[in-house]
Amino acid sequence: MSETPFTISVSDEKLQLLRKKLELATLPDELEDSGTEYGAPLGDIRRMVARWRDGYDWRKHEAQLNAELPQFTRDIEVDGHGALNIHYVHQRGDAVDAIPLLFVHGWPGSFLEVRKLLPLLRQSSPEHPSFHIVAPSLPGYGFSAAPKKKGFGLSQYAEVSHKLMLALGYNEYVTQGGDWGYAITRRIAEVYGGKHSKAWHNNMPLAPGPHPIYRPLLLLYHLLGWYTPAEKAGFKRSIEFQQKGMGYSAMHSTKPQTLGYSLADSPVGLLAWIYEKLVNWTDGYPWEDDEVLTWISIYWFSRSGPTASLRIYYEVRMVEGPTQAFINATTPPIPAGYSRFPKELMVMPQSWLKTPRLVFESHHDSGGHFAAYERPDALAGDLRKMFGRGGPAFAVVPAKTGYD
Repeated sequence: MSETPFTISVSDEKLQLLRKKLELATLPDELEDSGTEYGAPLGDIRRMVARWRDGYDWRKHEAQLNAELPQFTRDIEVDGHGALNIHYVHQRGDAVDAIPLLFVHGWPGSFLEVRKLLPLLRQSSPEHPSFHIVAPSLPGYGFSAAPKKKGFGLSQYAEVSHKLMLALGYNEYVTQGGDWGYAITRRIAEVYGGKHSKAWHNNMPLAPGPHPIYRPLLLLYHLLGWYTPAEKAGFKRSIEFQQKGMGYSAMHSTKPQTLGYSLADSPVGLLAWIYEKLVNWTDGYPWEDDEVLTWISIYWFSRSGPTASLRIYYEVRMVEGPTQAFINATTPPIPAGYSRFPKELMVMPQSWLKTPRLVFESHHDSGGHFAAYERPDALAGDLRKMFGRGGPAFAVVPAKTGYD
């Protein structure tokens, strides 16, 4: 199937049903002075429910997304799963030899995360490279079709993303991702690296910790406590997330269908479930209510409903194990780069992240999990440094240097 232009167009019936559900919403009580300790604050949710019901203009934001983001769909055949109709953003760069870049989102993100990067990465300049950007809605997210069979795991998400690039004529390309995008682009590097995927960059750098056999020198450094103040703060952030922030993952990984009934039926439940992460996983980002509601609306109006987005956790856990998809001792065979932001969910010491193929590192003093959305200038700058003239991955895609 060839590329088909796509326009977001939510039906009036779906908008009316959303309003009715918001009108009938029953909110829970809240303990005094609980703040965010128990989850999303009642005052925040009450305010945004009222805004969503009575003031938020979806049509306005729908039109803005359609105007800003060139969107398309096409069928992609997945081994053992048939054809899936995939929605994606495809913005060609301004330079003649722009670098093809695959941008992969995670949960609770969507194609919306690439919105602020597009105008930066497409730009042509003698000072920095230009990119052709492809940002798919992962299967089960946004306006992509969802898998219908069990067993759609990390390799299948990688297969879809890779085959989309080939279908667009990008036989050689680079990748960027965070969250599930990190795991998927890593798998792409492992399976398609060398011949097709030429280098990968991520904003969620992870690696195995010290080990007496596999990483003995790191163990010595660890026992001696040779860490910078920033690295110690990263440990604190990581431990806090592991102890207080991973309940959602346990639910997604074990009983996604059970949770899915609530998220598919209650817009308020969906709002609270995701809003909490948007706040806790960012570095003081000043979320506006309409901004949050647009983010949530992409899930509410998604093609297969919000439940479909959860199943990746279960499928990957069943095949890869609870952590193997993210923390893996193997090194993909292509150049790697990362950008580290202090409010990422897991912030590992720089020494842990060293690998034989690592060619680019960048450490920022602010920013969190949604780097492309929170700190688009910083992330775009890092990609330009890594792939631009003088950078360690310059001209890694033959004949696609990023310049005119």
